[in-house]
Amino acid sequence: MKIRIRFEKEGAVRYIGHLDVMRYFHKALQRAHIDVSFSAGFHPHPIMSFASPLGVGLTSRGEYVDIEIGKEESSQEMIRRLNEVMVEGIRVTGICRLEEEGRKNNAMALVEMAEYLVRIKEEAGRNFFSDSNETEKYNWDESVQAFLNQSQIHILKKTKKSEKEVDIRPLILVMKWDEKEKGFCMRLTAGSMNNLKPELVMDTFFHFIDLPLEGSRKTLEICRLDMLTKDGISLGSMGEEIQ
Repeated sequence: MKIRIRFEKEGAVRYIGHLDVMRYFHKALQRAHIDVSFSAGFHPHPIMSFASPLGVGLTSRGEYVDIEIGKEESSQEMIRRLNEVMVEGIRVTGICRLEEEGRKNNAMALVEMAEYLVRIKEEAGRNFFSDSNETEKYNWDESVQAFLNQSQIHILKKTKKSEKEVDIRPLILVMKWDEKEKGFCMRLTAGSMNNLKPELVMDTFFHFIDLPLEGSRKTLEICRLDMLTKDGISLGSMGEEIQ
């Protein structure tokens, strides 16, 4: 049986790379006595697939890993046992059963959008967010709208061998200022084909409004809120809770 685990990643573990998270999850599943299925052959490994790597330094409220298990248990029981053995900063928030097997329902293959919340760090933006500055001159709603009203947003994309100009406007599906969160909410294309990083969007946005900040992880607090299919469906809502 195939299940999908949703988990959060925050705090100090945001500096742990994707490969280390994969290794850690394997050990956590063993310690929680989850009956994980293994591949055949001389070097068996757990049948486990993560949706999409999370960049080092980013936090997340919506990470996903698909695993195959031999023994079915209730979602709540597996969540409880996993959270008992998880390191601080990683917390399982949901487990569901997936009806379809194979690549068609594979988390990694399904991801085509991702949602983010991006805030400017206090120390980086104190000249713009303290009581004694000129914050009022920045109308974030209007600035974002003007940014999105451009028919094209060209950036210079660097690869190991060359540079090329790319229009990222079609890759920004949603971008708005959230007054309650005091941050920018974005929905960007994701996955293997058109993966757009929120840092790049913010760097381009700051340049557009002539704000002396950079879209780097030293400047920004970036949280991935969820991952979605091409139809805008959350990966976490594609299965059913095991009773």
